[in-house]
Amino acid sequence: MSRFDLSRRQALMTAGAALTGLAGSRILAPAPAAAKAPFAKPAPPAFYNFNHGDMQISVVSDGPLGFGDGRKAMKEMSMEAMAKMLEGGFLPADQMVLEQNITVVNTGSKLAVFDTGMGTSKMFGETTGRLPKNLVAAGIDPATVDAVVLTHCHPDHAGGMVDAAGKPVFPNAQVFVNEVDYKFWTDEAKLSGDLKAFVEYARTNLTPYKDRITFVKGGQEILPGIQAIDAPGHTPGHTIFMLNSGGKPLAITADTAHHYILFTENPRIEFAYDIDSKQAVQTRLKTFDMLATDRIPFIAFHFPWPGLGNIAKAGDVFRYYATPMNT
Repeated sequence: MSRFDLSRRQALMTAGAALTGLAGSRILAPAPAAAKAPFAKPAPPAFYNFNHGDMQISVVSDGPLGFGDGRKAMKEMSMEAMAKMLEGGFLPADQMVLEQNITVVNTGSKLAVFDTGMGTSKMFGETTGRLPKNLVAAGIDPATVDAVVLTHCHPDHAGGMVDAAGKPVFPNAQVFVNEVDYKFWTDEAKLSGDLKAFVEYARTNLTPYKDRITFVKGGQEILPGIQAIDAPGHTPGHTIFMLNSGGKPLAITADTAHHYILFTENPRIEFAYDIDSKQAVQTRLKTFDMLATDRIPFIAFHFPWPGLGNIAKAGDVFRYYATPMNT
């Protein structure tokens, strides 16, 4: 007889004895739990802090942006192929959600906010416009912000400059923005065209800061350790930024890519919201190649919270790897 057979026989004998002892007794049903805990309703994450060299970085959420069936805004790839990619990443094919990861950089001498979210507009749903409240939750008073740096002037990036009364949210900040992008999105002549809603909202948010705007160009160090890099295509003056501190680079890539699967595993995909989608693809490929080759971490505005990660080459495409959050 094997050891297993002996152990099994002993177990059966023990169970039989126990049942015999209970034969004349009343078997009680399990007692209900003494306390029932209600389902928790935790607040979504509002901010995430980490150090980068001598800088402190805070990623602050403006709230998720519901995009519906985002496949409809993509070009050069079939709906079926995109569905396969999304479902392969355990995502629904027809309900895309993009985050709004706003980077706040404290250099020790300057406090800079990169982009400002949707503000009061509900163009993309009711879950946006949380930046002012979340800045306060992160211990950041908007009145202490020295610089607002705009990567471009779309509603979800320049929409949080003013409050519902039209007053500046960042009353003491200098605004840094690419001149081409600023002029494109505040052009009065476009108020009668297809871009009317975007132009109106850009003008509403930027006009109150007109005396405090500094135009930036690629290659320029706009603040100590922060360099602008031209990245056109998504918009005419779309700009990304490279932070350098303690010999360590960190990129703020804005809308170089909107989705962490579709735009990395098929970086040649085109997006309906790009002003020049062909140029946007070339910018994306160039930027991804730099980030992958030099192993530079980056914060992507629309990637899953908090948007911090790395990208690596996988043949002629790429893979995104999220950086674990340290708590």
